[in-house]
Amino acid sequence: MQLITPFLWYNTEAEEAVRFYTSIFPDSKILSTSYYGSNTHMPEGSVMTVNFQLAGQKFVAMNGGPNYPLTPAISFMVEVDSQDELDRYWDALSAGGEPIQCGWLTDKFGLSWQVTPKELLRMIEDPDPARKERAMGAMMEMVKLDLDKLRNAYNS
Repeated sequence: MQLITPFLWYNTEAEEAVRFYTSIFPDSKILSTSYYGSNTHMPEGSVMTVNFQLAGQKFVAMNGGPNYPLTPAISFMVEVDSQDELDRYWDALSAGGEPIQCGWLTDKFGLSWQVTPKELLRMIEDPDPARKERAMGAMMEMVKLDLDKLRNAYNS
């Protein structure tokens, strides 16, 4: 059983965001949806929460109004095994959004993501400071990560 569930606050686009995310990741689905009743700050009958699963991980998205916008202070890291996988997630998540730097992007709903090769994570944990610094330096020059360029920098 999952002990901690990420809870995402949207203005009014929770259901649209969840449909977008579940279309991208395998083993993903909408689990349930709840709706606002009367005497609330949102219109009666509008979506309140959507419980969903992304790659087996449970999440909740809520339409709470404009009080708390999403920020890059919280992001989700997608760890990938190959450039093809990186390209697929990057292209899907960045559609309508904004690429940032170092493999980060903000999707069209304002949620921040990091699309990161597992191999890069191993590189930046290397005990050899020179190799680690070369990999980090190459990453800092990139927006969307390029695994071949990271490898070349790391191994040069």
